[in-house]
Amino acid sequence: MTKTEKLAINRIMGCMNFFLQPQTHIFFNKIGLKEMEIGERPWGKYEVLVEADGYKVKRITVTSGGRLSLQSHEHRAEHWVVVTGTAKVTVDNDVMMKEPGESVYIPLGAIHRLENETAADMVLIEVQIGTYLGEDDIKRYDDIYGR
Repeated sequence: MTKTEKLAINRIMGCMNFFLQPQTHIFFNKIGLKEMEIGERPWGKYEVLVEADGYKVKRITVTSGGRLSLQSHEHRAEHWVVVTGTAKVTVDNDVMMKEPGESVYIPLGAIHRLENETAADMVLIEVQIGTYLGEDDIKRYDDIYGR
């Protein structure tokens, strides 16, 4: 069996696995099939769409009444674009409401928070840029979930 045939079989098996186990999230990239990182949180969830050296792109869903911790990052800046719903965004001392299509830049080290005060889920795309993009690059100042 050639390398190309093995790759094709692996892709087919991955697709079958996707339909047989709907909790498994798979997407196609240039290399082949890859399992998508999904993080469940008390405020909703995040899904990593793309990750490469120096940047990461996430889809963040904040449920009704959800509130992320007031936090900062030592190694990354972020850019948020609201896709659906209304986001309440705090960046340092500024508090603003953002609607679909609107964006906000979170500079490296800025103290920030994301909230959803509406009855419907809010979804945004987050682009992280920095030297380290791990989930542990968070300094929390306030968190209603006690983390």
